Amino acid sequence: MINRLLNSQTKTVGAAAGILAVSTLISRILGVGRDWLLAKMFGAGPDVDVYFAAFRIPDMIYGILIAGGIVVAFLPLFAEYFSKNKEEAWRFTNNTINIFFFLLIVFCLVLFIFTPLLVKLITPGFSPEQLQKTIFLTKLMFLSPLFLGLSSIFSGILQYFNRFLAYSLAPIFYNLGIILGLVFLAPKLGIAGVALGVILGAFLHLVIQIPSAINCGLKHQPIFDFKDQRLKRIFLLMIPRTLGVIGWQINLFIITAIASGLAVGSISIFNFANNLQGLASGIIGVSFSMAVFPSLSRAWVNGAKEEFLERFSSVFRQIVYMIVPLSVLIFVLRNQIVEIVLKHGEFSQFSAHLTAASLGLFSFSIFAFSLIPLLVRAFFSFQDTKTPTLIVFLMVFLNIILSLYLTSVLATENSFHAFFEKIFHLQGIEDIRIVALPLAYSSSIIFQFVLLLVSLRRRISGINLKAIFNSSLKIVLAGILMTVVMYSVINFMPTDLKLQTFFSLILETLLVAISGIAVYFLATFLLKSPEAKLIFKRTNRQSNGKN
Repeated sequence: MINRLLNSQTKTVGAAAGILAVSTLISRILGVGRDWLLAKMFGAGPDVDVYFAAFRIPDMIYGILIAGGIVVAFLPLFAEYFSKNKEEAWRFTNNTINIFFFLLIVFCLVLFIFTPLLVKLITPGFSPEQLQKTIFLTKLMFLSPLFLGLSSIFSGILQYFNRFLAYSLAPIFYNLGIILGLVFLAPKLGIAGVALGVILGAFLHLVIQIPSAINCGLKHQPIFDFKDQRLKRIFLLMIPRTLGVIGWQINLFIITAIASGLAVGSISIFNFANNLQGLASGIIGVSFSMAVFPSLSRAWVNGAKEEFLERFSSVFRQIVYMIVPLSVLIFVLRNQIVEIVLKHGEFSQFSAHLTAASLGLFSFSIFAFSLIPLLVRAFFSFQDTKTPTLIVFLMVFLNIILSLYLTSVLATENSFHAFFEKIFHLQGIEDIRIVALPLAYSSSIIFQFVLLLVSLRRRISGINLKAIFNSSLKIVLAGILMTVVMYSVINFMPTDLKLQTFFSLILETLLVAISGIAVYFLATFLLKSPEAKLIFKRTNRQSNGKN
């Protein structure tokens, strides 16, 4: 039964998108549970700062060489070779697996040797004890990209054969591995137990995909041919995308370096807040952009420009329609969300206030986080990888400048400092400079979004910005009304329901959220939003179908 499920093929793009969306939701929820355990056991303290800092270099390897490189390059080449000669395609696959794994080992060994130097570069504000812990955990976690590297090639095989169920389980098992490390290893080994959980999660990410890949026809062969010209094609395809990912990694390195020089726990606070906003942007933005990418590519290749523009505009507006209410929910209920998810055990009240403030600042850019994957894939559809890469580096440059400037401004008592204290209720907290980082990051992400949209409009004429603007205006107006209603519900709620117990906190959050969502959908329907009408028609059609 399990084997049959893992080897089942997804018949349509819609079904594949649905599976990916559900798996992303489950994986993100597990990620929230992982952060809940991490915050409860260690708080936002030096050990968690060490863990997030140590995670950065192995994650860089994954981002640059795996997610940003081999994943993008392998699948289209495998598809091309498999359509011509199946045996040669499998030979190419085995050669890629063997050589890529060998190069990963060499690369990780080189970084292993230079780990002390790299760690000092990204954590200049750490104490000697924190540095030693970070170096040890970084070296330990170099095992994870080895497993994830192999797993990424298996992922390409499963995607080609439409085995999306097995593929979608991999990130879920990755987070389960980390949670197992937190539950069973961390109580005895401390933060090192969490690092071992990362390695276990990476191993499970690989193992869950192997049976389905074998069922597709993969048989391991000890082929090791560096002269294979097809390998050269992989590396040529990897270069542009890899450069863009390097930009993102540099950005995260700089943020970690700056945060390491702020108050203890700053790295943890930034990452916790960023992970929480990623729950919304990941589920909506990534799922929609992945689902529409194949149809955008086909439309452009076939010369169907009108179809391309129509699909792009429709998905753009649908993302905005769903992400605006989520952004409002996150901003208005930021304190409640942090209290529910993180404020347990060793997580202090000061850390909760700073995390909530950071999450509130992130909420203003969630729309940009969600729409950027769609814009980038629109460029990829006509094989333009240079423009998004250049814009990423401009975003990184802006973020570095803003981060350094804003942290220096918030280091002293001034009107800017007083404004943030008042808005986010940070009175009594000695060092609030950490909120400068999500503010800078959000500003630079919005800047990236604007540049991508403007560049795309120049690249292909005909994008109906007027329709997008009119639709977005109605959505924003509904979002403003939603915000007013939610704050009104909070203010008129009986005092004994406000943050008294965990149950009353959950009840308050649900009541406010349901009130806001109901008003939003009603407002967009009355404003005759096309997206609201589309959802109503789909719901009505499904209801009639059931009856």
